Amino acid sequence: MKKHSVIAIAALAAMSSQVLAATPFGITSRDISGERRLATQQVFEGVGCHGGNTSPRLAWKNPPAGTKSFAVTVYDPDAPTGSGWWHWTVANIPAKTMTLPADAGNPNGEKLPAGAVQGRNDFGYSGFGGVCPPAGDKPHRYQITVWALDVDKLPVDNNASGALVGFMINSHVLAKAQLTATYSR
Repeated sequence: MKKHSVIAIAALAAMSSQVLAATPFGITSRDISGERRLATQQVFEGVGCHGGNTSPRLAWKNPPAGTKSFAVTVYDPDAPTGSGWWHWTVANIPAKTMTLPADAGNPNGEKLPAGAVQGRNDFGYSGFGGVCPPAGDKPHRYQITVWALDVDKLPVDNNASGALVGFMINSHVLAKAQLTATYSR
C-alpha cells in the first residue's frame, strides 16, 4: 500500500470518529413545547391537580455501542419531600426501541414494548404519574431521562420503587440523555 493511501485512510477514519462524536446520545419529545413547559396532558388527575395524566411521547437517537436495553425515568428534584418525587420509571426497554408513544406510561402498559417493566411511582402505583407541584410553589423541574444500559434486563418488577430502579440503572449505565421540562400551578 502506498504511503499516500495509508494517510488518506487514516484521515477518513479520523473524520468518521469526529462525526460520530458530534452526534451525541439525545432525547426529544414533540409533546413538550420549545419552552420545555409540560402541557395539561402531562398533569396528574387528582390531589388537587386536573390533567390528562399522560406520559409524553419520547424519542432518542445515537445510543452508545454496547447498549443492550434502555430505561426511562421522570423525576422531580424540587418536590418538597427531602428526596424528590419519582413520576415514572420504566426498564427493560429493548435496545432496538428508539421511541415510546404518548401514554406509554398508562398503568396497563399496553403501549410499551414487550418485556418492558414499569416500576412504582411515588403516587403508589406502577405507571406514569403526572406532574402536580404544590399550588403557588416555584416552577418545578422534571428530569426526563433515557438511560442506555449494558444489560438486557434489570431485576425489577412493577413493585420496585423509584429509588430501587434508580439504583439498578446506575449500576449498569453506559450513557444518559436528559430533557428537563418545568411546570407550576
